[in-house]
Amino acid sequence: MRIMIAEDDMLLREGLAALLRGEGFEIAAAVGDPDALISAVTEQAPDLAIMDVRMPPTHTDEGIRAAIRIRELHPGLPVLVLSAYIEQSFASDLMAVSASGIGYLLKERVGRVDQFLKALHRVAEGQAVIDPEVVTQLFVHQKADEALSKLSPRERDVLALMAEGLGNTAIAKQLFVTEGAVHKHIRSIFGKLGLSPDDRSDRRVAAVLRYLDSNRT
Repeated sequence: MRIMIAEDDMLLREGLAALLRGEGFEIAAAVGDPDALISAVTEQAPDLAIMDVRMPPTHTDEGIRAAIRIRELHPGLPVLVLSAYIEQSFASDLMAVSASGIGYLLKERVGRVDQFLKALHRVAEGQAVIDPEVVTQLFVHQKADEALSKLSPRERDVLALMAEGLGNTAIAKQLFVTEGAVHKHIRSIFGKLGLSPDDRSDRRVAAVLRYLDSNRT
């Protein structure tokens, strides 16, 4: 897999590149700003792009805007955004464009190599992955939402794990229940959130977006 990296801190950029090379990945390019990233993606055609949220010139949301721009120019390219802090709105903004092959992780997750690599592979496979700590904070700061308030505690657990990018099998293992039970909970979640089987959108993604949007500050 050929990976593109955008991180303005040279030590972090080179450290991440070394880690990925050590795991057998090819680094297509490693750059320090969003404009260079967008150009490099076009020139190098990587299989996945990893970028920091805060990059020059303002160090605010350049990474998110670059990720959105990249997906506009190269639909379907998996993108993994790294952030030093929990910023709930960024996760929602990123997934609102297209949640397939999108990841939003805290930088500390990189140090937990196994977890980081699993998340990277899930994003590369087209899944949506939100850092577990972001999901936890969403619960802490959850606003009132009439539809979400109808979910049972177990359904909320399932939806939170869906937001982390876990599939039904992984959710079942995490909650120590059967896959059939998970499937039943997800059907109930869709029903309570008013997500019809006839809806052309991905109901799983729509449910996660509803969950994220309800917690925006």
